[in-house]
Amino acid sequence: MTVQRPDPARDAVAVREATEHFLAAATELPADALSGPSLLPGWSRGHLLAHVARNADALVNLLTWARTGVETPMYADAATRDRDIEQGAGRPLDVQLDDLRASAERLEEAAAQVPPAGWAAQVTMRSGKVIAAAEVPWRRLVELRLHLVDLGAGYGTEDLPAGFAARELAVIADGLTGHEGVAAVRILDTEAGTDWTIGAAAEPDLTVSGATRPLLAWLSGRAPYDGLTVAPDGPLPVLPPL
Repeated sequence: MTVQRPDPARDAVAVREATEHFLAAATELPADALSGPSLLPGWSRGHLLAHVARNADALVNLLTWARTGVETPMYADAATRDRDIEQGAGRPLDVQLDDLRASAERLEEAAAQVPPAGWAAQVTMRSGKVIAAAEVPWRRLVELRLHLVDLGAGYGTEDLPAGFAARELAVIADGLTGHEGVAAVRILDTEAGTDWTIGAAAEPDLTVSGATRPLLAWLSGRAPYDGLTVAPDGPLPVLPPL
């Protein structure tokens, strides 16, 4: 399946909707819930909320880079990123919510300031991957949708919008195609009738089949992924963390 091309204007609309959804879910959390664990190992819900806010500011940096041509990394360095999340994790819910709203507004304003030609600029993600600036709104959408699942507030991968799930499944599977160190697996989306072969080997050893959302849950390191089948019969292969 071909990965859908990014469209900053279309994706910005989806980001606005996802931001409202994320904020609504966070607002409903009991005040003492922030110290409880999120579904991300080692992070409380407070850590996760702080991360989502700082991610918005990090993406503002990339859009500033696209607009000005001046290299502006997402984060000064890994230690600064981790420290900002740690320091923000223990704040009260109302402070967290204000930060989430303000950082989302900064990101929306930064996107509005990128000229049409600026979306073609090449910027570098924290991972070192180089992307077109046009992909930044989509990256934010992924953060919001998947971290809402990770918040552990009653919203699961089975609740993800169908179009988002199909697109993100294609993005992840495409990124694992030809990837050294990944098990050679054919992935068959029985819901959409699409398939990919991940890993570097020419011939896959296994086929993992199932519907879109469970496949996305598995590939993104989340749960549940009930209903997936493996042929020949056996356990699901272990994939590297994203």
